[in-house]
Amino acid sequence: MRMAKLAAVVAVVGSLSGCVGSNAVTGYLMEMNLKAVDNRYARGGLNMLLAPVYGITVAADYIVFNSLEFWTGKNPLSGSSHIFDTKMKTFIDVNHKLDKSLTTAPIKPLANRVIEQGQIEQLDQNTLQMHITYNTGETATLLGVRDGETVTYYLDGDVVAQTTMDELAAYAAARA
Repeated sequence: MRMAKLAAVVAVVGSLSGCVGSNAVTGYLMEMNLKAVDNRYARGGLNMLLAPVYGITVAADYIVFNSLEFWTGKNPLSGSSHIFDTKMKTFIDVNHKLDKSLTTAPIKPLANRVIEQGQIEQLDQNTLQMHITYNTGETATLLGVRDGETVTYYLDGDVVAQTTMDELAAYAAARA
């Protein structure tokens, strides 16, 4: 029962953050796509071949990393600040009327480390793995495993998120 309550709290908190963020995992995949070949048409073809992989990276960003970025104010992979913290001329100014705690990210960033390198490989038809090296020298492994219509994401062996193929398709369609 306690785990069910914890899962419910995590689901609600995650859903409140939306999907806005820097999409670092997807950015790393796009960088790999660009580095693969120097021809725009070959890059376009590779992009089409990688469409299922982009679905997994977008889901990882959407469910895990962008949510962490929202709540901590920094993306745990890229170290970039959250887009909602961008200073710009606004139509409505309210921050000066609010308590300071309502104008910044509520949770201290999990770590002051950023990804220096990420390498994605497809282990089989249903499994993608990303080897991550942080600026601190630490490493981690992000694994996406499809089992039927469900994709489960593991960070160093621990389950961090789960989604369905329908959710991935709906999200990809909304971003197109």
